Amino acid sequence: MKKLLLFILFISTVSLYGQTAKEIIKKMDDKMQGNSNRSVMRMTVIRPDWKREVTMKGWVLGREFSLILITSPVRDKGQVFLKRKTEMWNWQPTIDRVVKLPPSMMLQSWMGSDFTNDDLVKQSSIVNDYIQTLKKDTIISGMDAYQIELIPKPDAAVVWGKVIAFVEKKEFNQLLVRYFDEDGALVNTLMMSDIRPIGGRVLPCRLEMIPHDNPRQRTVIEYIELEFDLNLKEDFYSMQSMKRVR
Repeated sequence: MKKLLLFILFISTVSLYGQTAKEIIKKMDDKMQGNSNRSVMRMTVIRPDWKREVTMKGWVLGREFSLILITSPVRDKGQVFLKRKTEMWNWQPTIDRVVKLPPSMMLQSWMGSDFTNDDLVKQSSIVNDYIQTLKKDTIISGMDAYQIELIPKPDAAVVWGKVIAFVEKKEFNQLLVRYFDEDGALVNTLMMSDIRPIGGRVLPCRLEMIPHDNPRQRTVIEYIELEFDLNLKEDFYSMQSMKRVR
């Protein structure tokens, strides 16, 4: 009986091509992140009665360093968000102040959007902080996709109780993600679209986050520019850079 259970567990985590759920997630994550990247993005916060646009630049090194500069609108221009390993700061030029964001704020809204602080700075790692399990394959937007359940490891400092990711089989692009709280209730759904060449890769360039309890609102992030594998150094991610980056 024990051998049978082990065999079932093995089958549930390995695809027909011999890839484990973790290997699929890692391929998807590596493709989207690269060793480093620089991006220009536009974020549109959509509400039933109004709409707000924010443009930004981002610099990411590995999984532990990121810096985001807000370039518009005028009232937010110059704000910077810095992540170094497990710590995150916000530089607010209008009050000449750096604010350290505690881990308890990772689930809070980022810039008034439907994305959380954790979504933007990727404090948690879907590769290392979760146990990945392959579920039944499916079709998303006409494309064959892996369905992968991610359950946080007992000691992982993550904000979600469960994540279900749908990854396209051919290009390993993430197509759809559902985020659940610790009680198993659906909180947010992330939809990816506009898959096209950018930065020498074929990637989804439109990310749309929709809260489950309020489907009339959403936040869209669009990639305008994206470059990979740049010569970024750890010392770029500093308090000094927060105040001078442009």
